[in-house]
Amino acid sequence: MRPAHPTEQAVGIDHYVSDTDGVGGRLRAADDQFRVRELERFDTEPLESSTDAYPHLVFRATLRGWDTNDFASRISDALGISRERVNWAGTKDKYAVTTQLFSVYGAEPADLPDVDGADLEVLGRAGRNLEFGDLAGNAFEVVVGDPERPENAEAITDELCEFGGLEGPRGDGERDENRATPIGVPNFFGQQRFGSRRPVTHKVGLEIVRGNWEGAVMAYLGNPTDAEPEGTQEARAFVQETRDWQEALERIPNRLRYERSMCHALAECEDEPGPEEFRAALERVPSNLQRLFVHAAQSYAFNRMLSERLERGLPFDRPVAGDVVCFSDSDAPDGLELPDTDRLQHVDERRVDSVTRHCERGRAFVTAPLVGTDSELADGEQGEIERNVLEELGLEPGDFDLPGEFHSTGTRRAILVRTELGLERGPLTLSFALPKGSYATVVAREYLKVDPVDLG
Repeated sequence: MRPAHPTEQAVGIDHYVSDTDGVGGRLRAADDQFRVRELERFDTEPLESSTDAYPHLVFRATLRGWDTNDFASRISDALGISRERVNWAGTKDKYAVTTQLFSVYGAEPADLPDVDGADLEVLGRAGRNLEFGDLAGNAFEVVVGDPERPENAEAITDELCEFGGLEGPRGDGERDENRATPIGVPNFFGQQRFGSRRPVTHKVGLEIVRGNWEGAVMAYLGNPTDAEPEGTQEARAFVQETRDWQEALERIPNRLRYERSMCHALAECEDEPGPEEFRAALERVPSNLQRLFVHAAQSYAFNRMLSERLERGLPFDRPVAGDVVCFSDSDAPDGLELPDTDRLQHVDERRVDSVTRHCERGRAFVTAPLVGTDSELADGEQGEIERNVLEELGLEPGDFDLPGEFHSTGTRRAILVRTELGLERGPLTLSFALPKGSYATVVAREYLKVDPVDLG
């Protein structure tokens, strides 16, 4: 197998599954060359409905140059409300044109502000706020900027089709450019999960799970990287070397508001901060980011499990004895394979053949754990992989019994993601849809095979 880029290996992604040289180039040369549209499944009531029964205003936003968290903060600031009253189903990147839903508790349509780079469409009211489970998936249209070998895209598509256990065009056969090709890739967590330019969120999360609150804070405040501006690197190095929280506030740029918030909390301590004070500093960041730290640690372990399964040559499109599979969500939009990880089954020797048939039809998916307090690990060779990775990281399920937003019961996640990929030339464009939680960059990386920074 072809080794992954070193930056990807640092977050547990060790390989590509296609051997053909990448097309090269980069993504997001301009925001409108990376488009994301949510595949929604959230019902609303008319605007005239009772605000007592339906207190949440729901709107669709098309954003240009807005990170989801920053846009939510802009909305809450304009309305003069807590940011916790602004909710969404999926977090999106700022370097794209994104279309997604938001809900705001207690707001009226006339209250919504005019925001540069945002087009808002009020849809109605709801009796509850949006949650992650309300998102079925996302549709992507991705333009590859300045590709060096665009002619390699077809061969890569064939390899990914084969990896997914799918049937599609092969070799030099005639292609219908209007017809999408089914492909499959390992369902890795993409580089954005950990920080594209500064992949440290999993390091913070690992320290939290180990109970090292000081180490978690320092993993976030310190750890300067070459991808950051020189002044930011110097500020992080200063914090790391001196622990002078007050002086750090003079050095850390204002745009790094979460770092500054942590330093404010620590500078307010009368004595040297201890574990409780460091934990309180971490809790200064929004609750969804607190959860993200632990989720990133789980994601890192998951990526390492998938890399080990690849190393051992175990299939991704079908089970082996000992695997745990989940079944498909019957409410998924047409054309989207959506795993339902609440419906799990352990696969013993007797069930391998029957479950394989379900996997071939897109009705079942082999899984690996996002480890938490309620995690049950697989048996057989996959179980051995899962236990080995956790042992190497010094983790066990009970470690995730944590306070507040850091607590996680865990779940399982499909190890393969399959989609129908549309491929156009002039410019080279990839079009596909993925289930919620899957990353467009795990598809794009197989095609470009470049530094993850160039994947955006």
